[in-house]
Amino acid sequence: MALSFKKTIQTSLVSLVAVAAFGAPAFATEGYFQNGTSARSKALAGAGVADTRDAAGMAINPAGLFGAGNQAQIALSAFNPNRKFTGSGGFGFTPDGEVKSGNSWFPVPGLAYSHQYNDKFAYGIVVAANGGMNTSYEETLPNPICGFGPFPSTTGVFCSNGTGVDLNQVFIQATMAYKPVENISIGVAPVLAVQRFKARGLAIFGGLSVDGANLSNNGFAWSTGLGVKLGVEIDSGNGVRFGATYQPSINMSRFTEYRGLFADGGDFDIPSTWTIGLAVDLAENVTAMFDVRQVKYTDVPAIANATNTPNLFGNFGGPGFGWDDVTAYKFGIEWRQEKMTWRAGFAHNNNPIKSDDVTLNLLAPGVVENHITGGFSYAVNKSNSFDFALMYAPNTNVTGPEAVPGGPPGHIIELEMNQLEITVGWTWKFGN
Repeated sequence: MALSFKKTIQTSLVSLVAVAAFGAPAFATEGYFQNGTSARSKALAGAGVADTRDAAGMAINPAGLFGAGNQAQIALSAFNPNRKFTGSGGFGFTPDGEVKSGNSWFPVPGLAYSHQYNDKFAYGIVVAANGGMNTSYEETLPNPICGFGPFPSTTGVFCSNGTGVDLNQVFIQATMAYKPVENISIGVAPVLAVQRFKARGLAIFGGLSVDGANLSNNGFAWSTGLGVKLGVEIDSGNGVRFGATYQPSINMSRFTEYRGLFADGGDFDIPSTWTIGLAVDLAENVTAMFDVRQVKYTDVPAIANATNTPNLFGNFGGPGFGWDDVTAYKFGIEWRQEKMTWRAGFAHNNNPIKSDDVTLNLLAPGVVENHITGGFSYAVNKSNSFDFALMYAPNTNVTGPEAVPGGPPGHIIELEMNQLEITVGWTWKFGN
């Protein structure tokens, strides 16, 4: 009876997280990847590939399940990305002055379950909503240039009503970890990735697309794919541990409803990632963590191709968002006490968006570079703890010329973003 009840609860929680994740527009942190997966990892700025003590840590390193033991975790983040741009220098297809995106707060759920079968084998599952792109600009923004010519609207960004995009991503990762020897663990994690995407207000680019009917305003399109994440963790035995993971790019099914927007006929794959890091025990109850992670956005033409490439949207080799690869450097420190565990972190990554590509990136202004984090866990009893994390990403900007073919010269766009995220979670340890 108890086992059946536990399975029912686990299945219900997985379903709840998946539904909630697709109900919440996605967001951007390191490009459009989250900088952490649980309250613990978010408080450490995403560091911990060599020190995964919680069940959700398998999303960072599947080899780290032995550090988690038997756990169930659930978390919910309230995420506040403030996206805006400022137009200047005369008329353009984007308005003059400051323009803010709507939809200021998003719920971002997470769920994990881990079980250590014996000293050699552990398994688990984690469900996480990844980052992504979301913008929603007002329909009635004054824009004088839109009163001339055959434009979709006389107001708004790109002379269209309600310009913006939604990209949602969910990863369901089943994980198996094995210890061939005492101080080495390896992990293998099949990954099911599910995406949905919607674009609005891009009709002005119809004449620059191979398929103008599948460029914009076609509702939500869905995409799925299967991948794998590999990990290793090595314990030196003297308080220093090494961790590394690699996830190859995931080949996703095409967004057919937007094959006139994304390069290569609607192809929008998941880029590959790798992470390496060290964990150093400064004292018995204090651990410092140092990670480096890279997201290879250049794996995906729809993301990496320059926006001004001389080609048509949706074509093979067609325009993309012009993003560079993102490399993040992460530092976290954890101080464990009897009831309280305190955490802090800092992460820095490069801005993937160049000045020549600001026009299309009004839809995806993922320009933030720094994340300042902190948090704690409070042990209610031996089995249950309350988890909390706070993240702030200071304002970052990038400026460049508006680049709409046929548009008036001299209009300048400045993209800006800052972020705030509050995460609460619950960890239940069982069978220990």
